[in-house]
Amino acid sequence: MNFDVFVIGGGSGGVRASRKLAAAGLKVGLAEEYRLGGTCVIRGCVPKKLFVYASEFSATFQDAVGFGWPEVSSNHRYQLLKRAKDKEIARLESLYDGLLERHGVITFASRAKLLDKNTIQCGNETIAAKHIIIATGGTPFIPPIPGNEHLQSSNEVFEWDNLPDRIAIIGGGYIAIEFAQIFLGLGASTSLIFRTAPLLRGFDDDIRVSVTETAKSRGLDMKNTTVEEITKKADGLHLKLKTGETLIVDAVVAATGRSANTSNLGLDKAGVTLGKRGEIIVDKQSKTNVDGIYAVGDCTARMELTPVAIREANELVSHILGGPSNPVDYDSVPTAVFCQPPAAAVGMTEQDCVKKGIDFTVYQAKFRPMKNTLAGRDEKALLKLIVETKGEKVLGIHMHGPDAPEIIQSLAVAITAGLTKKSLDDTIALHPSTAEEFVLMSTPRS
Repeated sequence: MNFDVFVIGGGSGGVRASRKLAAAGLKVGLAEEYRLGGTCVIRGCVPKKLFVYASEFSATFQDAVGFGWPEVSSNHRYQLLKRAKDKEIARLESLYDGLLERHGVITFASRAKLLDKNTIQCGNETIAAKHIIIATGGTPFIPPIPGNEHLQSSNEVFEWDNLPDRIAIIGGGYIAIEFAQIFLGLGASTSLIFRTAPLLRGFDDDIRVSVTETAKSRGLDMKNTTVEEITKKADGLHLKLKTGETLIVDAVVAATGRSANTSNLGLDKAGVTLGKRGEIIVDKQSKTNVDGIYAVGDCTARMELTPVAIREANELVSHILGGPSNPVDYDSVPTAVFCQPPAAAVGMTEQDCVKKGIDFTVYQAKFRPMKNTLAGRDEKALLKLIVETKGEKVLGIHMHGPDAPEIIQSLAVAITAGLTKKSLDDTIALHPSTAEEFVLMSTPRS
């Protein structure tokens, strides 16, 4: 079979590229060995956010008492959540399938491997293509701990039929803290085991401290150590910690990062260059070192976010079709951590500015959100602006508190447009709201 373009991987980036190229009149094929939708839709962002919503109700029930509502039972029925989640994911998968079909993309439900730079083996089919796009995403990294055959990853978590009573999460990144608070909110006894404190390495340091302290105050068992061995015994999984403690649980989830999903794709046969972590090396237009072979999304390890993969796919489509070049700007990409309450950011951190020798000023506010007053919750929201001293261009905006992702998304538009501190100062506050603090901060942090 001959194609103008053949895409390997049916996630967000692969689906976007294939349908847009097919809509432009090219003959396009796409291979996906698992389920259409990729990590985000099937076992990542979407089911995770649904589980976050579910787990937040336990805290909401507690807070409601302060507003005059009677106490509500928080005994969660996990099977009902699992069935509802499965139904929604199946609906989204069918939408992807229908979208590709309507645009004329020919799909293959099988694994694809490169035989050379223009030939793909897909199931029993040998396929020739002028252009090949690799969009195979990432895969969970399983640490080499003795007994790691007992570890599960985020891939398996969403397929649990029942919620274990005792769960340990290994990791200190966003996936780890999100799952830890999900399980805690759903009623499981949950421990988070992390090597580097505070949590969320790579985020702004003040946000990291705020997230760590809040998670602890909400009852999450936090262990700043490492797991040396996992042993299965009659009463559960025994985790031998570096501190000498033994933690006994029913399930252990590894949330220790993700790797590019590039193994056994035949990339070596096509001569495609990989990085030290197995990621595909590409330029600004997602071109590999081999003419006619491209890669987008997490398999390139540039910035592992679904909207980024989609934007990379858009830019690649324009290149293949001979359109204008508009490389992805990775400096103003907003990101969120759906911990509880959530954190979000766009732009540079203080650490970034220090490393680059930028003269900057910090404006910061920390206060108790209004909802927390009657709820009797002592948690405080943290809002932070990082401003270039000369010219007062806003370089970074960071927040940990209620509605942080929604607020930061809007401010990311302003950052992209060249937001200045004066623009914030000139904006009238929307009162009462948490977001108004961003336009009311007038005194630099000492």
